[in-house]
Amino acid sequence: MTTDRIERVIVLRAPPRRVWRALSDATEFGHWFGITFQERFVPGATVHGVISGTKVDPEAARAMESVVGVPLVITIERMEPEKVFSFRWHPHASDRSVDYSEEPTTLVVFELEAVPGGTRLKVTESGFDRVPSHRRRAAFEANSAGWDMQMTLVGKHLDRAP
Repeated sequence: MTTDRIERVIVLRAPPRRVWRALSDATEFGHWFGITFQERFVPGATVHGVISGTKVDPEAARAMESVVGVPLVITIERMEPEKVFSFRWHPHASDRSVDYSEEPTTLVVFELEAVPGGTRLKVTESGFDRVPSHRRRAAFEANSAGWDMQMTLVGKHLDRAP
């Protein structure tokens, strides 16, 4: 078992074009993921947001209440329509009293593949071995549980949204 990367896979009942929109549109991504972004997603952009809670599942929204209002910054790396969307961020950067800006980031990569009946979505977050040792384990464990939840939330979003 590695502690440098997290991988999750789900098959969604939506075509790649629809899944791509749920990932690559900042407003739509924020709706299910639980972040309100100020800028659009474009390669190379630094995008600022605030955790606002998911809009697709009340129980998950309640679980996010303790971090609502926490600012979040991501840097968009790649956007290959209907194939790959990736960004960098500071994992588990939820303590408002800590400046995480000098820490290394992790890389989050979403990969889409058309499969019978929908789209196979794989998310990989890597680079935890570079996170400062005093918070590495907590960041890995929090994000591991977080990706379990987010994969469910994107599915719920796609089941509800046209």
